[in-house]
Amino acid sequence: MKGVGHRVAITGLGVVAPCGIGKDAYWKGLMGPGITNSRSVEITEWDPQPYFDSPKDARRADRVEQLALAAASEAFAQAGTLNVDPSRFGTIFATGIGGLHTLEEQVIVRVEKGERRVSPFLVPMMMANASGAAISMKYGLQGPNETICTACAAGTHAIGYAARLIAWGRCDAVATGGSECAATLTSLAGFGNMTALSSTGSSKPFDTTRDGFVMGEGASVFILERYDLAVARGATILGEILGSASNADAHHITAPAPGGTGAIACMNLALDDAGISASDVKLINAHGTSTPLNDAAEAAAMTHVFGARGVAVTSGKGVTGHALGAAGALEAAQVVLSMQHKLIPPTAGTTELDPSMEIDLVMGAARAWIPGPAISNNFGFGGHNGSVIIGPPE
Repeated sequence: MKGVGHRVAITGLGVVAPCGIGKDAYWKGLMGPGITNSRSVEITEWDPQPYFDSPKDARRADRVEQLALAAASEAFAQAGTLNVDPSRFGTIFATGIGGLHTLEEQVIVRVEKGERRVSPFLVPMMMANASGAAISMKYGLQGPNETICTACAAGTHAIGYAARLIAWGRCDAVATGGSECAATLTSLAGFGNMTALSSTGSSKPFDTTRDGFVMGEGASVFILERYDLAVARGATILGEILGSASNADAHHITAPAPGGTGAIACMNLALDDAGISASDVKLINAHGTSTPLNDAAEAAAMTHVFGARGVAVTSGKGVTGHALGAAGALEAAQVVLSMQHKLIPPTAGTTELDPSMEIDLVMGAARAWIPGPAISNNFGFGGHNGSVIIGPPE
């Protein structure tokens, strides 16, 4: 981050998603096929027990927290022993909604059986900060422990803020990322009735026939560390957070600003924060929700900043669906894995690029690339915009 202070290394990564549990399976899943005939995609045969001390502890955690702890387990295992003062090890986590399954279940319990039957664990299970708090407690992290809840931009905002705490010298390491599990019957009804969900059950970002998103779930956790400390302990560095940005459209509660003006400003702010120019960026991991308005605005914004077909673009939501507050974390993981494998995953589900869009969308098959700076974008209801720029390890 330009002129701020310490460089920020990525030394651990964990992923739990419908297309694969663990980052290796996740990577394979990103190759496709895309989602078809479904309002939501979920992790099947999920077993939370390996990530908890007892079955009782697992039952007292909403699935959103279970997914977070699973991803954290993989991330911490990869990072190894950091030897960081616990008071300087933070937890900056993200979600869009939190424990919605628990809330919906307990509302039904109250209506059908009365107030006395509502679980005393309702509040700690439904609260949005439960996942970050659980990670902090499990690993003894006593630094800043905060949860960012900015709809679908939350994961990107969390990673950017976590990196700044290290760059500013407030923390030596931070566990960050996001988790989401919000595909309840009521939430799907709400998203469907507002015409945000795909009526065909397909996620096809930037496609000429796109008609909405498919709900996803999952979690991704990163261990960020002061770069010099990571080098000193001989850690394997997976990548570097070069810069980030956050701003607001101040336009509409659900629709993006026309022409993607807020997204344009956000990407330019991130480039400035990283101290690089648009021509230095080699990959854009797009928000790419498969909704008509979002994709059109984002395509216009990318073309404005990077030029017509100037940079390779991909979106993972054709496979993962839209995991709301976890989307930014899952997609930052896609960038890191793309650098490791020197391949850009195809935009699954998309077969015909909207002819009004002048972007170089990777479709059909993965594309080889020489890893360089990559920008990952996410935009959320409320007008929230977030961009994070990730560089490959030196």
